[in-house]
Formats: sequence, C-alpha cells, structure tokens
Amino acid sequence: MQQENYLRILKKMILIRRFEERVAVLAENREFQDPVHLYVGQEAIASSVCEALNHQDYAYSTHRSHGHYLAKGGDVKKLMAEIFCKETGCSRGRGGSMHVIDRLVGFMGSSPIVGGTISIAVGSGLSAKMNRKGQVSVAFFGDGATDEGVFYESVNFAMIHKLPVIFVCENNRFSTHLPDFVRQSNPDVADRVAGFRINARRVNGNSPEEIFSVVSEMVDKARKGEGPSLIECMTYRWLSHVGYWKDLDVGFRKKTDVEHWMERCPIRQLSEQMITRGMLTRPELEEMERAAVAIVEESVEFARSSKSPDPAAIAEGLFS
Repeated sequence: MQQENYLRILKKMILIRRFEERVAVLAENREFQDPVHLYVGQEAIASSVCEALNHQDYAYSTHRSHGHYLAKGGDVKKLMAEIFCKETGCSRGRGGSMHVIDRLVGFMGSSPIVGGTISIAVGSGLSAKMNRKGQVSVAFFGDGATDEGVFYESVNFAMIHKLPVIFVCENNRFSTHLPDFVRQSNPDVADRVAGFRINARRVNGNSPEEIFSVVSEMVDKARKGEGPSLIECMTYRWLSHVGYWKDLDVGFRKKTDVEHWMERCPIRQLSEQMITRGMLTRPELEEMERAAVAIVEESVEFARSSKSPDPAAIAEGLFS
C-alpha cells in the first residue's frame, strides 16, 4: 500500500465517522424520522475495499449503507438530504437512509432486506463478464446475511460461472441482537464456504492495511477471469443495531466488549501508524478532522434548506 492509499483511506474513514456521529445527534434531536443504522467502528472496511476498486466497478450495500456510499465516492450533501427525505437527496427523498443509490459512482443501491442485494451484485458480475469491460462487482453484507439461503446460492452461482464478484462480509458478530454463536454451528464464515472452493479469507476488519492488501489481490484475480472471492472482516459496531444508542441495556452486549473494540479504533490505529512512519503529521491530521467536520456541517445545512418532494409526484419513478 502506497502513501497515497493510506491518506485516501484515512480521509474516507474520518469523513464517515464524523458524518455518522453527526447523524446520530440529528436523530436524537428528532430532526428527521428516518431510522438510521450507523457505521461507527466499521469504517476501515468500506474505505479500504473501495480504495481497491475503480470508479466504474459496482458496489451494493445493506441497511447500514452510509459508509459504503461515501467510500465509493458518493456525494455527502445528497446523502444527508436523502436521510432528511428531501428532493435533493440521492434517491430524491423517496428512499431514506436504507435505500441509497448513485449509479454515477458505481453505487448501485442498498436495501433493508437482509441479504437482499447479494444476488443482485452477482447479476452485475455476470453482466460485467459478458460485457468484457473488466469491471468487478462487490457485495457488502453483514454476518446475519450468511444465515440466508440466497447467500449460498449466490456464492455457488458465482463460482460455477467464475464471475468477477467480491463478497465482503462485515462480521460484527451480531444479527440485530443475536450473537453469531447462537445462530450458527460454525461462526467462521470464510471456513463455512470452503465447500464451494471459493477463495476466502478472514481478516482483521480494523486493519486498513490488511483489508486493502487482500482485496487488491482478489480484485486482480477477478479482473483476470479467475472468479469470485470472499473476505470476512472481523469488526464491531459501536452503536446499537438501529439508532444512536449503544444497546447496553438489553442483555446481549457487555460494556467491556464495546470498550475493548473502541480501544482498537481503526482511525486512531491507522493515524498513529502513519505518524510513526513519517507519512503524516499531527497538524495534518487535525486539518483532516476540521475539513471533514466542515463538509458534514455543509451537508446538514444543505439538507435542512432543501425542499421536500412534491406529494403530487409520489408516483414518479414507479414501475407499473
């Protein structure tokens, strides 16, 4: 990984963190009614995976979509406006937080249906293979999606046809409120798909360096026609499944577990690593933080001042 990769990944992670923290405050203050599934703690995955992609590559997301959208190059103002359900949003205020799309940057959509976009990403992989343009399709999903049959069907289909698909499992150990060991006899997703003979790796989801290195190799193989790969990124969400709480009062998460992962903050780890290696100075880091906060605040004002969709246009864009 080159210095410019480190810098871009760090900037993306900081922007995603500040965006999500601001959204949490806005949600707590009831500035919008949209339910939000925040990405705090998992920023290294989206930022590092998308750094290994090209602009024309495809990315599909989940209900926890903000980090993926921003990492793929999505517009910050349009995302905030969409969360506010305004006409200027990336889905024109019709979708909200969980239905985000921007085909101009290759972000092909997100869905609240668990596992709902995995098979669609495989479909884009088939299209990419047929078009022979060297594109790669990425499916982001949580470990809860590996409880769904469509996940295994998609892996099998992608392997049979050697499709340029990267399956990115963000294993934060919980499906809503259920830990992995309660749901699965074998919580190791990479090991579980071994029977499909897919190239699969389990990595530290808080290490941008490791994620970028592994995904870069997988993307290179996919572009060469060597078929799909799966990367399982071990991580942890700091906040609740949905909203701005920490889920410490419902009996399934311990405060010590959350603190353990917060001490391993991917942003702090990468920035300290870069400073130690002489790639970054503390004043430069502080400037990155200020710039991210400014960008996010501009997006809030943009969303607040934007118009809501015209009720008369409610049927626009629908299929009949």
